[in-house]
Amino acid sequence: MDRPLALLEPMDMPDRFFPMKIHYCTAKEYGKTLFTHHWHNHMEFLYFTKGSALIELNSVPYEVQAGEMVVVNSNDLHYGVCLSDDLVYYAMIVDIKLLQSQTPDAVETKFITPITQNQIMFASKISGDPEITECATSLIREMDERELGYELSIKSYLYRLLAILLRRYGKDTLSPEESLYRLKNLERFTPIFQYIEEHYQEELSVDLLAGLAGLSRFHFSRLFKELTARTVTEYVNTLRINKSEYLLRNSRMNISEIALSSGFKDIYYFSRAFKKYKHVSPSELRKSFSV
Repeated sequence: MDRPLALLEPMDMPDRFFPMKIHYCTAKEYGKTLFTHHWHNHMEFLYFTKGSALIELNSVPYEVQAGEMVVVNSNDLHYGVCLSDDLVYYAMIVDIKLLQSQTPDAVETKFITPITQNQIMFASKISGDPEITECATSLIREMDERELGYELSIKSYLYRLLAILLRRYGKDTLSPEESLYRLKNLERFTPIFQYIEEHYQEELSVDLLAGLAGLSRFHFSRLFKELTARTVTEYVNTLRINKSEYLLRNSRMNISEIALSSGFKDIYYFSRAFKKYKHVSPSELRKSFSV
């Protein structure tokens, strides 16, 4: 099933005969958006070597530190925010067709094709696994140095990485019906997540969002919580609080201006919500950076 093209990230590969690329990524500001909500058909592995970040996959948040990996399954809607003042990570993007066989074999039919169809999926966050770390660092090194035969080495490490993920971090296999249900709901809600991201400064009612999705208020609220594990209000407030925290740390705006800029019309409600989510008041956070 096609996904909304507005959020489809272009995936031009430097070498169309070897469809894999690795980006070296850095960020220097706490709260800075690393990438907005988007999706693609390829698998992506985010390997963090310094600092920390918040990565959302299908609106489920994961805090990650140096030495950890995030696995972005095919068609996962993902979004990232920096949680430190010095972040370094590598984004390894792979067209799984790189690992397909010209003729059907057991690898193709049992693993590669089901992975591309979301019938095999992997855990989103990997921590404390030296073999995963070895695969990640070896992939980065081989792509960087590009010695003779690096393509062979990279394919071997990718097969090894998938084997480890399958054995240790495989999620329950989805049936074709479950896979279709998941993709259908993600397809329907992808533009809703984008709309919230673009209009968080405005009034965002459940009725408005349900109308955009073409669903009743009840059905929309149920599916939204099923996908995100949060109510609409909780999801929107989390986004607004994160935006306000970035401004508190990185702007000269006063707290009232930050509240309004982040979508809160009532500064007292903003202060209560901020303390609920961050366990510190906006003024206390601001003071901690002015000492």
